[in-house]
Amino acid sequence: MGRVKNKIYDFKDRLKDRKMLTLVITLIAIIVILGIVILKKQLEYRQLAENGYNNAFYQLVEYVNQTEVLLAKSTISNSARHSAETLTNIWRDATLAESYLARLPIGTQELEETQKFLNQVADYSYSLANKAIKGNDLSQEDLDNLTNLYKYSGSLKDTLNQLEIDLYSGNIKWGELEKTGGEALTQEASNLSQSSFGSMVEDLHEYAGLIYDGAFSNHLTNPERVGLTGDDIDENKALEIAKNFIGADRITEINPNGESQNGNIECFSFSVKVGDEENFDIAISKKGGHVVFMNSNRNITNEGISPEEAVKKGEEFLEKNEFESMKSTYYINGGGVLTVNYAYEQNGITMYPDLVKVKIALDNGEILGIESTGYLNSHLENRNLAETKVTLEQAREKVNKNLNISSSGLAVIPTEWGTEILCYEFKGNTEENDFLVYINAETGEEEDILMIINTPEGTLTE
Repeated sequence: MGRVKNKIYDFKDRLKDRKMLTLVITLIAIIVILGIVILKKQLEYRQLAENGYNNAFYQLVEYVNQTEVLLAKSTISNSARHSAETLTNIWRDATLAESYLARLPIGTQELEETQKFLNQVADYSYSLANKAIKGNDLSQEDLDNLTNLYKYSGSLKDTLNQLEIDLYSGNIKWGELEKTGGEALTQEASNLSQSSFGSMVEDLHEYAGLIYDGAFSNHLTNPERVGLTGDDIDENKALEIAKNFIGADRITEINPNGESQNGNIECFSFSVKVGDEENFDIAISKKGGHVVFMNSNRNITNEGISPEEAVKKGEEFLEKNEFESMKSTYYINGGGVLTVNYAYEQNGITMYPDLVKVKIALDNGEILGIESTGYLNSHLENRNLAETKVTLEQAREKVNKNLNISSSGLAVIPTEWGTEILCYEFKGNTEENDFLVYINAETGEEEDILMIINTPEGTLTE
């Protein structure tokens, strides 16, 4: 009997041990699961923070870069009205840049100096904007101060490139900067970033658009589409136009892709195979059967012709396809392809609204692409132009004396409101940059200033 009781007690002890073991295992499992959940949440929060910092960084560099370009423009503006607009934009962008800079998890002396600089830019441009709004021209001292601010902003731009490399190569992490208040920057960043961390700017591609897309290419959508002439066509007719444009004898296969929209133009789209390897995409407008878009991205391994020869081939191609009196304006050379912007010329006057972009292969001169949306939106054979009430010499007097003028002529420019203005176009340079200045040929007012972005690949064609 005693043995039975002992066995019962042993069983109960074992049962208690098992329950205790199960309880311990369960608690450990709960702790592990909770730890995993907490770790996961921490990683999620950390990622959200990283994303927030990255977004602030992107916004920062955009607004600082815009500030730098606007400062450059402000140094050669010679009109109180135009100065007021430019300076107001500088105030806005510098203020926004300062706001995004403050969101970054850094507390270094360099950061404080950068914030101070942006604050000074905003305050100074605001005061000058008020002066210009009242109709007062900027003094030479004002222009000199703006030039100095521009030069400082240029140094910011140069050093951000290295900071960006350090940030996105993993040398610097936002989380580490958040923990150390910026100490990690001086410990882990490269020497270039350490010496100029407060410089937070990168080159903005919207402004490289002056070279890539040409002057005024962002204002080329006309709801009237005056250059889109002719009757509506069907897909079969569009197919024949596509074949003839590329060359029916070159095509090995062509397939319809249905209807598409290129800008504000309704099109029929096709995929085209030429030979064994090359592929084209082409879009033909429903109205009139115009070629709106064509593109091929074939690989080019060598350059057999010069950019000047390619520009000439583009002109010949346009003339062959009934784009007459086209003048080359800007080009960019990239990956063995020259992309050239051509504008219509009427009686020696450049019509920037009538823009066509052409891609030419630099190995053999083949036309790889065309984009004619601007031309089809705006082209008129003979515009009824306003009379010039201001002479070329009078217009030249309106240009800032700091601009060394190299060429001049008449041009029609589009505005962001869909209108067109006849202007004198002055191309020139300061010590730092190249500019295009537009003086209204009727009123003599300064209408616009464009800064030309020169790169080793792209240049302004004369």
